[in-house]
Amino acid sequence: MTLVLFNKPYDVLSQFTDAKSPTPRATLSDYIEMPSVYPAGRLDRDSEGLLLLTDDGRLQARIADPRFKIAKTYLVQVEGEPDEAALEQLRRGVTLNDGPTLPAQARRIDTPDLWPRDPPVRFRKSVPDCWIEVAIREGRNRQVRRMTAAVGHPTLRLVRWQVGEWSLGDLTPGQWREG
Repeated sequence: MTLVLFNKPYDVLSQFTDAKSPTPRATLSDYIEMPSVYPAGRLDRDSEGLLLLTDDGRLQARIADPRFKIAKTYLVQVEGEPDEAALEQLRRGVTLNDGPTLPAQARRIDTPDLWPRDPPVRFRKSVPDCWIEVAIREGRNRQVRRMTAAVGHPTLRLVRWQVGEWSLGDLTPGQWREG
């Protein structure tokens, strides 16, 4: 069994090919040349951080399938400064257009020591921002972004830091290691 921990850069698709696009976009094949591994779950093109890849179908299903409820932890830069009430909404679960989410773990954190994003997050003097840590146990499309927007704090930057027992550690964008 092979398990790869990859720090997916911003603007990279969580797939190996992009045959349907008329303009080429960066994919996993630009970084990983390892036959027979596939992503266990997805990470949006505009999100960064930990993406697990494996050649073990059972492990891939366990990681990606929401019924196994493996925690995924994100460092999230949001617009504004969420108060305790907004964080409590995330902790209870919020109702999205596709139904209520499971409760999340959510807390404010100090600005993490991360690599610079290219392109940088837009900065506005008149609108403060801050960082929160959010852990969810399901994985709907753009879920964390939709959750933070639902409580009035749109996501500016999203970095997946941990999936279950696996963590990004010291991997820089585009780096990978076998785990």
